[in-house]
Amino acid sequence: MSYAGSNPGPFDPSDPSDPFGPPRPRRSPLRRPLTVALAALVPGALLGWLAYGALGGTGGGGTEGPGAGAAPSVLSSPANGSDGAGSAGGAGGDGKTGVGTGTASAPAPAGSGATSLRGKVVVIDPGHNPTNYQHTADINRQVDIGTNRKECDTTGTSTNSGYSEAEFTLDVAHRLRTLLQRQGATVRLTQDRDRPFGPCVDERARIGNAAHADAVVSIHADGAGAGQRGFHVILPGTVHEGGADTRAIVGPSKDLGKLVAGDFTRATGTSPSNYVGDGTGLVTREDLGGLNLSTVPKVFIECGNMRDTKDAALLTSGAWRQKAAQGISEGIVSFLRG
Repeated sequence: MSYAGSNPGPFDPSDPSDPFGPPRPRRSPLRRPLTVALAALVPGALLGWLAYGALGGTGGGGTEGPGAGAAPSVLSSPANGSDGAGSAGGAGGDGKTGVGTGTASAPAPAGSGATSLRGKVVVIDPGHNPTNYQHTADINRQVDIGTNRKECDTTGTSTNSGYSEAEFTLDVAHRLRTLLQRQGATVRLTQDRDRPFGPCVDERARIGNAAHADAVVSIHADGAGAGQRGFHVILPGTVHEGGADTRAIVGPSKDLGKLVAGDFTRATGTSPSNYVGDGTGLVTREDLGGLNLSTVPKVFIECGNMRDTKDAALLTSGAWRQKAAQGISEGIVSFLRG
């Protein structure tokens, strides 16, 4: 509490004319400096509180202090506000946490190409069937392939240790399917050990056609002589005979084959075949029903020679089969991206 009026100075009891009446206690000589100091501090504190409140320091209504209170006022700015905060953060809609929105959206899928093949259909054709050998009469049945008639399917080959081509192709197909699905593609297999034999080569072609596939890859491994090594990609030749007409797919199939061959080499570190294709890794054939009857871009890949011990060591390695799937996948992705 303070006294009203101005300060008259110290009281003199020897002065009878003093107009202030009876003697009053002396004020402390420190009172004036304290009063001046308080007068300066109170307005300053008030101004500081008002400025803090205007900046949002008390906007959260909490008791965590200025640091905790200030952040919500900035993060709650409109995403498209005129202060520019929105354009620096969430207004762009890029899924990142920013000052414009004040919220963290779900992480984007791994890899920038996670949805690059959305809307694309890929058919993977694992060569042969693990139980074909139990149905020899069925797989020996002749079917029309356009240029002539051939057996429905075969058992495929195997390594000297008994690892079958059918097991190899299905394993690579599963790995390839996973990689393509991560890119957003719709993937279908012609068989997944879900039938006793086959399908026959003509049906394999029809599966890709009916799916309106953007690309079809038939996975195989060769059974050539020892010392013959490397992979090769088989392209459809121009066939226009009977129920076969490949004229529309020869060009795009060649593009697909070249990309698969190039990426397969890079991913696996293996070389093109030393016994077919003249070192290019590309071979054109007109006697395969799976190619002749296709109306969509399609190639075969012989990933190596199972009868050669060095190639067999690769084909029986899970790590190498993953590389093979990666190479085939990269070729397909490149083709579908144009």
